[in-house]
Amino acid sequence: MTLKECKKEEKMDREFQKKFKFEGSINVLTQMMVDPAAKEKRGGAKNLPLRRGEILDVIQFTNQEQILCRNSKRRYGYVPRAVMLPL
Repeated sequence: MTLKECKKEEKMDREFQKKFKFEGSINVLTQMMVDPAAKEKRGGAKNLPLRRGEILDVIQFTNQEQILCRNSKRRYGYVPRAVMLPL
């Protein structure tokens, strides 16, 4: 990874922590897959866009309805628990 890419990732992580009021280090708890039968959705203000069969990193289990996740493009957002499948 180049220095430029590393700094870009650090900046994205800082923006995530500010936007979601996330304290502490960002640790991946587990990985889950978006249900292949789920509808694809565009992301919103704090919601992550959904693609069928995509593997997401779980950052935090926030509540009974949503999970805070990160996708392969290092974008963060909430995903409904109903569309997530364990790997």
